[in-house]
Amino acid sequence: MDLLDAHAHAMDVFDRAVHKVGIGDWDSPTPCTEWTVRDLVKHLVSEQLWVPDLLAGKTVEEVGDKYDGDVLEDDPLHAWTESSQAARGAWLQPGSLVKVVHLSFGDTDGAEYCWQMTTDLAVHGWDLATAVGAEARMGDELATAVLEYVEPQLDLWQGTEWFAAPVPVPADADPETRLVALLGRTP
Repeated sequence: MDLLDAHAHAMDVFDRAVHKVGIGDWDSPTPCTEWTVRDLVKHLVSEQLWVPDLLAGKTVEEVGDKYDGDVLEDDPLHAWTESSQAARGAWLQPGSLVKVVHLSFGDTDGAEYCWQMTTDLAVHGWDLATAVGAEARMGDELATAVLEYVEPQLDLWQGTEWFAAPVPVPADADPETRLVALLGRTP
């Protein structure tokens, strides 16, 4: 799967989940044990807000505290829609995948940054859908593409705050089940 196609598909996974959040769901727990539904959506909105600035070559220091605080305000769905459209537009600019991006842990290329964002969108889309009792389907093609990105890096990520320890699943589990279990979720 082409990276920009994977990103679009992952964004759709999260978008479908956000549209399933009911009025009484915002304080509900998620598979990300530290976050409520609102916290999870806030995390993804904040990430999307950073994309245009980082792809424009700004450093974390230059952006500063611009996206601190309650980026959802009184309308989380609107905040998600606006931020995701702006982020997607930035990714679709020519050369976005080959630019040097200045992230908090150092400089990387746009493709690596896009894979990180794609992974976050897909997995947190699953988290959000699960939290609100919606069908959490990212599909085999996207799950396989993200698995292929994640698996070689898993040793580096284990023991960080990013993911819990892998959850065992049967060897013949589908790609989505393997992916979320590999990243510490109970399918």
